Amino acid sequence: MQGANEVWNWDNAWEVLPLILGDGLLVTLQATVLGSLIAYAFGLVLALLRRSPIRVVGTVVWLFIEVIRSTPLLVQIFFAFYVLPDFGVQFDALTTGIIVIGLHYSTYTAEIYRAGIEAVPVGQWEAATALNLPRTRTWTGVILPQAIPRVLPALGNYTISMLKETPLLLTIGVADIVGTASQEGAKDFRLQEPITIAGVVFLLLSFSASLLTRWMERRVGSLKSV
Repeated sequence: MQGANEVWNWDNAWEVLPLILGDGLLVTLQATVLGSLIAYAFGLVLALLRRSPIRVVGTVVWLFIEVIRSTPLLVQIFFAFYVLPDFGVQFDALTTGIIVIGLHYSTYTAEIYRAGIEAVPVGQWEAATALNLPRTRTWTGVILPQAIPRVLPALGNYTISMLKETPLLLTIGVADIVGTASQEGAKDFRLQEPITIAGVVFLLLSFSASLLTRWMERRVGSLKSV
């Protein structure tokens, strides 16, 4: 155990750095990006279904959202990976994690979309009705183009949250940044360097995403003022 008594071992740090920035970073980005796409797309579907004129549809969607939001993400990950295979629903660990993270956060993005839709002025709905636009055209050509830009900054914040939730996938064997760092640290019982590097990488990723979100907020603000 070379350098076991040292507070910081640069040789060990340089050894684990490429591994963390390689496979570990790739897995983290895959889980975040693909999970975000699921959350954005399915969240919009949930938001639209909640406005369905069929009351039972809106009630079922509301119940689904409440159940998902009221249970921990970690429990949902365990349920999807360990319980659902008993019912014939089985994916590899990374795919399971991506789907669960996406579905979990879709219940939050659904509320963001709902707020954006409700922020569209009533006059826009009335104008679409006066022009006798089909319902689909009203949504795709009038309402959503105004609602979605308003909610982009909030969606960006949830993407940052998803990024910071990816280490939970370690519990089902997914080696993201933290998982890779833990595996490398366990080889010689030195966690100082790999875990510190993992923390710094997450900090840089989160800070960069935060800057992008702030830029979107300013951009959306300037569009509203035009």
